[in-house]
Amino acid sequence: MTLRERLMADLKTAMKAGESARVATIRMITAKLKDVEIAGRAKGQEGLNENEAIAALRGMVKSRTESAGMYRDGGRPELAEKEEAEIDVIRGYLPPEMDEASLKAAVDEAVTTVKAESLKDMGKVMAELKNKFGVALDMGKASAAVKARLG
Repeated sequence: MTLRERLMADLKTAMKAGESARVATIRMITAKLKDVEIAGRAKGQEGLNENEAIAALRGMVKSRTESAGMYRDGGRPELAEKEEAEIDVIRGYLPPEMDEASLKAAVDEAVTTVKAESLKDMGKVMAELKNKFGVALDMGKASAAVKARLG
């Protein structure tokens, strides 16, 4: 089952169950995926592949995480909770994240592969990780792990 098929099935289920917040979030996800697909057509691409969809979902999580933090800082916990609820729904469509031990092992392997010695080589290490894992890897966490390893 593709991501889009899963979204449509979950949308129908949420509508039948009367889960208005979940329905709104799933519609938001499908709209974002449609936007990414349309932008891809302008570049001559056909359709939306899974990697692009996952990257779009990760971007949605990141923006909502930032928004929730700003809402909490601004004294609006109800809006922060809404953003966090959306994050939970979106994360349900993302592949499981790499655990800390696996991430550390992947970073160590990439450092060895590119013969990185200092933070100057961080770009090479990140490129190696991106080539090997693609969007399955959270690049924010990977970046922090690479800095810690090289720093």
